[in-house]
Amino acid sequence: MDEAEDLETLGEKLYTLIYPKHRENAGKLTGMLLELPGPVLSQMLQDKATLTAGVEKALRALQLAQEPSTVPCKDDDDVSVSSDSLGEQLFELVDVYNTGHSQKITGMLLEQHKEAVLNLLSDPKLLDEQVNFALKTLKEQSMEGTDISDASDADDTERLGEKIFSLVEELDPLHANDITGMLLEMDPAALQQLLSDHTMLEVAVQKAQAAMDTRSQTLST
Repeated sequence: MDEAEDLETLGEKLYTLIYPKHRENAGKLTGMLLELPGPVLSQMLQDKATLTAGVEKALRALQLAQEPSTVPCKDDDDVSVSSDSLGEQLFELVDVYNTGHSQKITGMLLEQHKEAVLNLLSDPKLLDEQVNFALKTLKEQSMEGTDISDASDADDTERLGEKIFSLVEELDPLHANDITGMLLEMDPAALQQLLSDHTMLEVAVQKAQAAMDTRSQTLST
């Protein structure tokens, strides 16, 4: 209930600020801005420049959404031009959401069939669903991090290995290869921590050295 009331209060405040300059579209513009995250809306109420920028984006998006028929689809030349303009129109609409990932989300949405993209331009509700879904997907990917693809995993491990090797080499040049190999068996997140914390790296290297000493002693007996 509190959230609904807060949203209603925000909506009323936004509407009173937008109405004097945009009487005809005040309702629609307010509705579009209310799709944005709460902190962004609060900032808009406090900062006129942020509000003006948000309203201008929403207004452009509204105009584009009302004119999808301007996209030509006659021959091959028109199709290539219309693809560019579709991307531009879609970016304008997506950018209103202030997700911080406008380009990525636009790219994801443009992978759909052209008719589906045109539907997004003319249906704000459908666009809202797709943007939120794309944003959720991006967040899941960034949380999983290393699980995006095997190829990128290999590249990341290689880069980590190179960085760790150069640091280990300073501590133990003779056994840098062996120690780096042992450290690379750790979790990628732990490895990143070693790169940013020299003390942790030293401790890890000492542990690896101790393990190597133990191994060499058992082999010699």
